[in-house]
Amino acid sequence: MGRVSAFSLTLGLALVPSLPLAAAPQPGATASDRWTPVVAEVLTPSAAVVPTVDGLRHLVYELKLLNASRSPANLSAVEVLGGRKGDQILAAFEGPALTARLRTLANGAAADSSIPPDQARLVLVDLTLPQGSPAPARLLHRLRLSGSTGPGPGPAAELNYKAAPLVIEHQVAILGPPLKGPGWVAINGCCRPDGGHRSTGLPIDGQLAFAQRFAVDWMRLDREGRLAVGDLGRVASYPSFGAEVIAVADGDVVAVRNDLSDQVPPKLPDPSLISLANVLGNFVVLHVGPEAYALYAHLQPGTVQVRAGQRVKRGQTLGLLGNSGNSSAPHLHFHLMSGPSLGSDGLPYVINRFALAGQIPEAEADALFSFKGSWSKNLAPKPSVRSNQLPLSLSIIDFPEAKPAP
Repeated sequence: MGRVSAFSLTLGLALVPSLPLAAAPQPGATASDRWTPVVAEVLTPSAAVVPTVDGLRHLVYELKLLNASRSPANLSAVEVLGGRKGDQILAAFEGPALTARLRTLANGAAADSSIPPDQARLVLVDLTLPQGSPAPARLLHRLRLSGSTGPGPGPAAELNYKAAPLVIEHQVAILGPPLKGPGWVAINGCCRPDGGHRSTGLPIDGQLAFAQRFAVDWMRLDREGRLAVGDLGRVASYPSFGAEVIAVADGDVVAVRNDLSDQVPPKLPDPSLISLANVLGNFVVLHVGPEAYALYAHLQPGTVQVRAGQRVKRGQTLGLLGNSGNSSAPHLHFHLMSGPSLGSDGLPYVINRFALAGQIPEAEADALFSFKGSWSKNLAPKPSVRSNQLPLSLSIIDFPEAKPAP
């Protein structure tokens, strides 16, 4: 859930509409069969356009590319296509930009853009759309590569073809904040392909699941802009520790854990001791809408205040922020997913109301993970009030001092 962790809704799911959709592409003439050595598929049944604090809208998903031939395939470009006929290039990833988005199935960075025979690569796509432009109703992908032209041996040829259609949804969930008060940093958040959550797919229950596609590790700055003060080996040295974790929506508690000890910061625990049973530490899962589940992980032991089967209200305290499970420092891991476990599809969402207080540059991320120093220089002179947007990675957010709904 990354370097910190390895690894409004009212009575259900509220939705925010995106801008009007472009017309769906019309079916064309049937083409004759063609040998396509690299098979492509999208790892989510649909994707939604999510408004973000940078003033853009993001589409985030993954392509799986399988070289089903006996010869190497060398990718030169992956193009994202939209428009009425599926021929408008919305984005083109090639050269170093393509290689930076390629991952092995074990979540490693690909060395280059080649795919050996009988092997697969993942393409981590983050497509940005400006505000005001219509969102496509459907996407296609054009693969440009050098590869085999048939099942038998022979020289490689330059190929290009379309594959992997993706339906675009026009609504995303609106959630309340998961925490209260100022100074929360969205660590490992959307949408860079090298982010700890974004680049992690888990092989669970027979599928490769990207449940953490939009996950955030929330850590708090103190009044001096520090993530930790004093001995980094003490959980109490982190301003995040002990913060109240609250329900983002009315919903039903479907699973909890409350018995795991906090880890000793500032390092991740021995990976040989981490399993699916304890990676989340103490946690709460809420069912907040049709096929929508909110996950809160790494809570303090003995502080979870809800039980499975209980109905909760938005803003209600669920437990206290801790450092249990696969965690190197106290933080809240939060994400929305399509099912009650990590073997689910990660869902986009927006937060109904907050203030954008600043932004830490990605170039300073490594220094941030030392948990030393002050980040006050990255605060804006005046926080900007936002509604129905998703914070991006390293955004500094002020949440309202929310109270439970009556």
